Amino acid sequence: MVRVAAERGLVGEAEPVAGFLDVDGVLDSAHDLFAAFEDVPVLHTFAVKAAALVPVLRLLADAGMGCEVASPGEFAQATAAGVPADRIVVDSPAKTRAELTHVLAHGAAVNADNFTELERMDELLAAQPSASVLGLRVNPQVGQGTIAAMSTAGESSKFGVPLREARTRIVQAFAARPALTRLHVHVGSQGCPLELMVEGVREVYELAEEINRTLRRPQVNSIDLGGGLPVDFSSDDRPAFAEYATLLRARIPGLFDGRYTIVTEFGRALLAKNGFIAAVVEYVKDAGGRRIAITHAGAQVATRTVFMPDAWPLRVGAFTADGKRKTGVLQRQDIAGPCCFAGDVVATGRNLPELAPGDLVVLPDTGAYYFSTPWSYNSLPRPAIHGFTNRDGEPRFATVRTRQSMAEVVAESGAEHRDALGALGRLEKA
Repeated sequence: MVRVAAERGLVGEAEPVAGFLDVDGVLDSAHDLFAAFEDVPVLHTFAVKAAALVPVLRLLADAGMGCEVASPGEFAQATAAGVPADRIVVDSPAKTRAELTHVLAHGAAVNADNFTELERMDELLAAQPSASVLGLRVNPQVGQGTIAAMSTAGESSKFGVPLREARTRIVQAFAARPALTRLHVHVGSQGCPLELMVEGVREVYELAEEINRTLRRPQVNSIDLGGGLPVDFSSDDRPAFAEYATLLRARIPGLFDGRYTIVTEFGRALLAKNGFIAAVVEYVKDAGGRRIAITHAGAQVATRTVFMPDAWPLRVGAFTADGKRKTGVLQRQDIAGPCCFAGDVVATGRNLPELAPGDLVVLPDTGAYYFSTPWSYNSLPRPAIHGFTNRDGEPRFATVRTRQSMAEVVAESGAEHRDALGALGRLEKA
């Protein structure tokens, strides 16, 4: 597909970096997820932050998925994609009154992050009833995975109500609010083994059982499992939805007996393996005994990899300018990006065929979080994104997002207020 993209000018001198999404792969991943939970009542939502792109959300909505959103912007993107409110779940640790009022008026599900937010929702619902499903996020405090920054079930996580410290108060909160019917848990977004994820779900399942038993009514009728299925960036292995569901069934059989609707919020697991970045090699140089290829894919599209290379390593593929895979003697080479700071290196010491100006480098497994959520360092434009399919043997592409124009870059930087500060200066002098 790299060759066809290069032939059609989707990446090359005029388009030095671009993202590509495998539509067939995305749909296959969604199918695998549905198959893993096919025998229970379930709502699968896509974590919008993993690919905040309206065409992607629409594709997944047409496949039967909803959206998990964590900001007013993501809510607007989900609704723009045509996702109905009853298939949207709102999560965020910092929801404003305005945001809560808006989503409750639309009937989207809301998972409160803390007791203060529950009280805020009480006030809003007293003024205007809502059809929203209401839930409470609980931190099961089962420990961290291998990437602390992505783990949300440690002792002092900023997310959710800590279970060990507030178990009684949680039960009381449900007793006081018959409309509170959902529990939400999310152990982490990468680096968490399946066993740790399942342990977090088990803790919250047992809490649901305790609440219903204490209140003598089946008040908690749905459990949001969050997402976080880890992705192996070192191989072509795909996230194992079936393995996760099988382990859940073995450890928590009551979760699957039909009493609870299950909600999932997968993001990276659905898209990472179904996308890649292709970028032009602009220069190649030798410095300090190292061969360095300067490319157009750096921290602006691979932010996590640049700043946390050990936690987010990416493989690198080498291709000629016309998109053919390069061959030849392997050399140790660094792959650097275009950002103006020394640490903008995507990969270090990789054995690749010798790269030359005009060649292409390809970063696989970047369908989630990479090109879809770029960093505007150096005012580099957001790259174009294209979806593709090859199901019928004829490669076809569709534009997901056009490359940001220079006019848009300038407008985003406050061009319409060009003289605002000067006017303040003149006012001060007067």
